[in-house]
Amino acid sequence: MQQAPIPFTLPASVRVFQRGWLSSNNILLSDQDHAALVDSGYSSHSAQTVALVRAALGAQPLDQLLNTHLHSDHCGGNAALQAAHPDMDTLIPPGHAHAVRPWSAADLTFEVTGQSCPPFGYDDLLQPGSTLHLGGLEWQVHAAPGHDPHSVVLFAPQARLLISADALWENGFGIVFPELEGEDAFDAVGATLDLIAELDPVSVIPGHGAPFADLAGALKTARARLDYFQRQPERHRNYAAKVLLKFKLLEQQTTTVADLTHWALATPYLAQMARSFKGETPLPVLVEDWIAQLVRAGAAEIEGAVLRNRD
Repeated sequence: MQQAPIPFTLPASVRVFQRGWLSSNNILLSDQDHAALVDSGYSSHSAQTVALVRAALGAQPLDQLLNTHLHSDHCGGNAALQAAHPDMDTLIPPGHAHAVRPWSAADLTFEVTGQSCPPFGYDDLLQPGSTLHLGGLEWQVHAAPGHDPHSVVLFAPQARLLISADALWENGFGIVFPELEGEDAFDAVGATLDLIAELDPVSVIPGHGAPFADLAGALKTARARLDYFQRQPERHRNYAAKVLLKFKLLEQQTTTVADLTHWALATPYLAQMARSFKGETPLPVLVEDWIAQLVRAGAAEIEGAVLRNRD
């Protein structure tokens, strides 16, 4: 029997725009004097992000944009928001500041993942250990490496509310990207989960999915998943490959197997994963297998050469 969700109420100054998986959730933190948005979604959804903020704020300006980390689904709307709110300040974690100014799509991983993000600038840094006053609450900035080595999470102690980005979802956590580059990062995931357990929030706003209050359940699921990936890292690489393919399918909605295979051949992460755990198996064969796994899972459907997304 499925357990009923634990009831909780977010502060009135906190509004969550739940966006799905192509775009991260956007969190609006506002009071009568100041408004800030945490994360801006994917570039193809940027017009919708701007419209959501405008509808929520009315005539009130957006004063700040904060990025928990600089993956394309969390910062792809930055440029559009900066154009719509030219007086807004943008704050990013410090680790990738050198790649934003001057702009380097390669260092920001957009090229290696085959994703897009219009160039944007920044005004200040989200330094771990600092505190921000947003939406009538004091928010602590905590380093949260693992999924991304430069990611941060935001915690409001008085409300015991955590903005967890991709460090913790209700059913797991994001791809551990450094592991795909040959760097040990599973331990960092565990350390970040320990940090979240120590903060002990009563409610969590994840980067994807609905806000939730069952912290113990989410941490249990995440630790089990981490243990599974640590014992069988090839399973993590296989999962990551499917996620990257699914992300592209979410972006395009309909494509052909040939076009998706062509995209995969030009995407360095997928080529690197193919070499790392399947030996001499050609990447097109692997892509065919990954597509078949998505179809079996109900995440895609195929008819002849045509491949369609399924949510």
